[in-house]
Amino acid sequence: MAQFRLYGSIAKRMSALITGGMLAAAALPGLAAPVELTLDEAIDMALKSNPAIKISESDMEKANWDVKMAKAGKGPSVTLSHNASRTKSAASAGVGYDTNRQPFIVPIPESIDNRYANSVDLTLPLYTGGRLEGTIEKAKLGLKVSDLGVANSLQQVKLDATTGYYSILQTRNLVKLSEESLARLNAHLKNVEAQYSAGTVAKSDVLRSEVEKASAEQNLIKASNAYELAISSLNNVIGLPLDTSLVLKEELNYAKYDKTLAECISTALANRPDLAQAAANLDIAKADIRVAESGNKIAIAATASEKWNDKDFPGTDNNNWVVGINASYNLFDSGVTRSQVKGAEAGLGKASEQLRQARDSAQLEVRQAYLNMQEAEKRIETSKVAVTKAEEDYKISQVRYSAGVGTNLDVIDSQVALTSAQTDYVQAMYDYNTSRAKLDKAMGVTVE
Repeated sequence: MAQFRLYGSIAKRMSALITGGMLAAAALPGLAAPVELTLDEAIDMALKSNPAIKISESDMEKANWDVKMAKAGKGPSVTLSHNASRTKSAASAGVGYDTNRQPFIVPIPESIDNRYANSVDLTLPLYTGGRLEGTIEKAKLGLKVSDLGVANSLQQVKLDATTGYYSILQTRNLVKLSEESLARLNAHLKNVEAQYSAGTVAKSDVLRSEVEKASAEQNLIKASNAYELAISSLNNVIGLPLDTSLVLKEELNYAKYDKTLAECISTALANRPDLAQAAANLDIAKADIRVAESGNKIAIAATASEKWNDKDFPGTDNNNWVVGINASYNLFDSGVTRSQVKGAEAGLGKASEQLRQARDSAQLEVRQAYLNMQEAEKRIETSKVAVTKAEEDYKISQVRYSAGVGTNLDVIDSQVALTSAQTDYVQAMYDYNTSRAKLDKAMGVTVE
């Protein structure tokens, strides 16, 4: 017993030294102070710094330029070209005639000629069979999809920040419960050791109490590690260094939800950005068909061209120009256009099924989040009652053991039951709040 007390004294001194060292280190200049956060502040930081949102915004910017590029296809295009060439002609012979019309051989010497040509060509599409209009419509719908992608990213990041915040609250409470459990077992062990010294209990009571205390210490280590991991996870979401110390200003709380399941599903079908994206993709598939069908229609363009050529640089003499209308029609392309149309029609069928699948998935997601929230709400009430009863049972078992009418096993069992009931309550509160956050995401609640 004296050896146990010696070890306990050494452990207390080491703990005091470590704690004092940590406090002294925290007071040193240059070390970052803990960051205090409310839930709204954590969400705001995540929305401003999370890379997922910045990626979505970059996609939207690209889609905006795609629209401008598609619209530019309806405007005129002007091409300026210059050609410079040098030609060598070998020596040869030709036929000449004298004054009497008699032929004779005329030698033609080797020659080198330079030629410079310039041209300006203008083309303005007048009618493309719907190809340009379909391309522009696809680009606009692509911009809409990208814009909805930003909204979806905002909602997902808000959910990640919310669940990360609640994870810290949950693990922080579990650390506190583990510390309380260890403190109760320490107090009980001292009581058992005192009674063992007095000869009123057996050695087995001391050993069993020491085993339970060691188990509680293990649980505290695990809980502390989970708490540190939860902090790192939230730091990752809100854009802080992973080792930043956080102090959360809020606690796990309960606020009753007043919407019905039917109302939540209706809101989801009207607001979810992924459903709007699926609908826009369906319209894109329809535009693909129109673009493909333009291959079987006449194309008309206005053309104008002005040219210059000369032997001397830069070649600006001998000017000529032409203005006209160019019409073309694809008589035969070995089935290329037909294959493109059939492929676009298959894409339309796929987009239609994806929209139906997205609507079904959205309703299922809302239902799951709503029912999980309701289940957690019921567990909050039952676990709260269980905690009250477990606390009373633990006190009774302590009194009985001290009076010599109860057993050590009764105290340990009641301690385990109390810790379990408290853990269940914390878990129910965490599940309720995270399920409510998931329900907001499933409903497509707009994030400002």
